[in-house]
Amino acid sequence: MTDATQPEWMQGFVPVPAKWMPGMKSPNPAGRPPGLTPQAKLTKRMLEEGEAVLDAVLEKAKAGDPTSAGLVLSRILPSLRSQSQAVRFDFDPEAPITKQIEQVLAAVAEGAVPPDVGQQIITAIGTLSQARVTEELAAEVAALKAKDITP
Repeated sequence: MTDATQPEWMQGFVPVPAKWMPGMKSPNPAGRPPGLTPQAKLTKRMLEEGEAVLDAVLEKAKAGDPTSAGLVLSRILPSLRSQSQAVRFDFDPEAPITKQIEQVLAAVAEGAVPPDVGQQIITAIGTLSQARVTEELAAEVAALKAKDITP
């Protein structure tokens, strides 16, 4: 095979890597000038003009603009959360699970318990029922292990 020869116009050409890699000479030996990043520029501008923006939003809110008022109020007041209230109704915690659920449903139907609270109570009854079943199964397994079941 013969060596490939370069054309005369490519004599002395050295390709430049597409990306800077460690160990190479820096393409910017002076480094990046401080504070010239776009993010730094925007942050500086927002800090400088923030008070004017706040004043404008407050003025619009005072003038009755609902969007501005909502923005201001959302920053100074916490969001309202639903709060459950204490409820009283006939409930027998020793009754079977189905009877307990029926008692809650009857209280909801009578208006003594709000529907969302009734749903929470029924969910709690279900969780307690599952915990009881798990405990009973664990006790049965322990009893079987305690017995000598070898033939």
